[in-house]
Amino acid sequence: MSHLEKVDPRIHALVQQEAERQEGGLELIASENFVSLAVLEAMGSGLTNKYAEGYPGRRYYGGCEVVDKVESLAIERACELFGAEHANVQPHSGAQANMAAFLAVADPGDTIMGMSLTHGGHLTHGASVNASGRLFRPVQYGVDESTGLIDIDQVRELALKERPALIIVGGSAYPRVIDFEAFRAIADDAGSVLIVDMAHFAGLVAGGCYPSPVPHAQIVTSTTHKTLRGPRGGLILCTGDYSKTVDKQVFPGTQGGPLEHVIAAKAVAFHEAMQPDFKQYAARVVKNAQVLGDSLQQRGFTLVSGGTDSHLLLIDLRAQSYTGKEAEEALGRAEIHINKNTIPGETRSPFITSGIRIGTSGLTTRGMGEAEMKTIGEMISDVLSDMSNAVVTRVTQRVQELTEAFPLYRDSAAPISSQALAD
Repeated sequence: MSHLEKVDPRIHALVQQEAERQEGGLELIASENFVSLAVLEAMGSGLTNKYAEGYPGRRYYGGCEVVDKVESLAIERACELFGAEHANVQPHSGAQANMAAFLAVADPGDTIMGMSLTHGGHLTHGASVNASGRLFRPVQYGVDESTGLIDIDQVRELALKERPALIIVGGSAYPRVIDFEAFRAIADDAGSVLIVDMAHFAGLVAGGCYPSPVPHAQIVTSTTHKTLRGPRGGLILCTGDYSKTVDKQVFPGTQGGPLEHVIAAKAVAFHEAMQPDFKQYAARVVKNAQVLGDSLQQRGFTLVSGGTDSHLLLIDLRAQSYTGKEAEEALGRAEIHINKNTIPGETRSPFITSGIRIGTSGLTTRGMGEAEMKTIGEMISDVLSDMSNAVVTRVTQRVQELTEAFPLYRDSAAPISSQALAD
């Protein structure tokens, strides 16, 4: 009997239920992934007991000799992995990384510019319901609705008109490569600081199959989960001349004590991402997304922008007879987990939506490849073509066969090993 089971059997049972759900389902939510056993071990370590306000060598508490080494190693690895001059590994999330980055270069009330949420942007890039849209004056650019691609001419026109303090680039549902060099030129012309939020594609950058924003942006923010396959948390990279102001806005500006157990897990994830087999992994994530997208297109689905250069697919369901919410619920009944998502030109509520978003990071971590993506495309199509219990039951059985063939944590060898990633 585990300590958790002995002390709190109700929580233990729920943890077991979630483990079984992850093992038995196809996780296609683009913002999710599965960490290694080493990352899990670091997160569950006694480092959680140490309070360490401040930074290595400059703490407000005693007894930080060991956690200073942990955090310094995480910083060193983050800089090496992404070729950055400075890194702050303390943000608890991508949202907090973004807020600290904003406050490092803008004051409340200043104009900020980001991608519209319905066009693929992120909540923290100036959406009216978020603190970023309440503390600052947001103006937003979008995509050309006929192509699904960022309208760079619109970006330039808006930036030169508004002269924002900062332009933030990146999003949560934009499947294509972003031209960071063009954005930097626009930011320079407008007198703006360029911030790139690479939360979704950070692992692809680390794996060398997506352009790095680091040479172009003064500040780069990210999460450490998603494609980077680390613990849930945030990260800020920046040029040396922004290091002090960025650090000051993380602590004491927006956070208190850092989570040193999570920082240790980030360090482990950075180490894993520097291994040769991570490049294979990242390339397979992108290839799997492209194969899955082709499979869905062959079955009559419309992909926003016509495809993907990354780990995610955005599917326009306006030609279908169901909403994004209905698609999410039907696929969920078959243990295929995706999320409803707004699309460019959206007319429905964010709680209903006209689209769905799909990602391949998690299934690639389990070791699945192109053959499985074709099968999954067929299963998704089967469910969405006929949401009856009979079809859902049949597809659920196929899901079970796939997940049993590609175990997650049931096998202590874990599918994150280089052997599992080999074709």
